[in-house]
Amino acid sequence: MDSKLEKQHRERAVELGSSGDPSALPELTGLAGSPAANVRRLAASAIGKLAGLADAEKAVSALVPMLRDAKPQVRQYAARALSAYGNMAKCALPDLRDMAISPVEQEYNNHGAKRAIEVIEEASRIEERQAVHCCQRCGVELEADEFARSQKAFQRPFCNYCFDEVFLERRNFETKVELQKKIRAKDGTWVQSDGERLVCEALDSENIKYRYDERFRILDGYAIRPDFYLPEFDVYIEYWGMDTADYKIGMLKKQQIYQQQGKRLVSLYPTDKPNMKTVLMDKLAKLK
Repeated sequence: MDSKLEKQHRERAVELGSSGDPSALPELTGLAGSPAANVRRLAASAIGKLAGLADAEKAVSALVPMLRDAKPQVRQYAARALSAYGNMAKCALPDLRDMAISPVEQEYNNHGAKRAIEVIEEASRIEERQAVHCCQRCGVELEADEFARSQKAFQRPFCNYCFDEVFLERRNFETKVELQKKIRAKDGTWVQSDGERLVCEALDSENIKYRYDERFRILDGYAIRPDFYLPEFDVYIEYWGMDTADYKIGMLKKQQIYQQQGKRLVSLYPTDKPNMKTVLMDKLAKLK
C-alpha cells in the first residue's frame, strides 16, 4: 500500500474510534481488511472503543477473524477489543483459548488472550445469573447449580435427572471408543484404524506434535472430537475412513462446523493410504 494512503487510513481509524459514532462500524470493518498491518491494528482498537455503542454482533464478527491475523500486534489488539464486548464475544472464546496456550504465539499475546477470556467469561457468568434456563431434554426449569453443572460437563442445559442419564450415555460411548483403539502406531499411540496409524507415523516422522482423539474444542455449541489436532499449526486433521450413509451425514456436518468457524481442516481418506505421508505433508504445506 502507498505510504501516504496508509497514513490516511491509520488516521481515519483513530478518528472513527474516538468519534463514539456507531455508524462508523462498517467503515472500520472495511479498514480491518486493509493490507497494511498498522491499519488493521488501529481498526481493531477502534472497534473496541465502540463497545456499548455499535452493533455488538457485527463488531465481534469483524474482530474474531483478526485473532488469526498474520501479525501478532493485530491479534493483540483484536483480543483486547473483544474483551470490551463482554458476554457478546463468547463466540471468540475458542480462538482466544488457542491463543492463550499456543507455544508459537508471542508471550504478550498468551497473557492478553488469558485476560480477555477472564473478562468475557465473567461477563457471561453475570448474564447467566440473570437468565432462566430449561432442561434441553425434559423442559423443566433449572436451578442455578443444575445449569452450571451441565454447562461445565456438556455445554448443554440439563436437570440433574437428565444429567445422570446423559452422563451414563457419554461414559458408555467413551468406553466403546477406547475399546476400538486396537492398533498401535510406532510412537505408542493406540488408534482405531490403519489409516489413523499412518497419520500418526507421518506426523511423528516429521517431529510434528499432535493430540489424538481429544474432546477439547467447543465450536458453534458443539463439542468437537477431532481425530488429530496440531497445536503448533492450529490445524485439525480428520481421517474419514468409513462409507456408510450415517457416517457421511456426520462427516458433512462436522466439515460444515469447521468451515463456519473458520478452522483449518485437513481431510484424509482411505484412498490416501498408499501415499499418506506425501498427501498429508502437501496439504499441510498449502495451509502455511
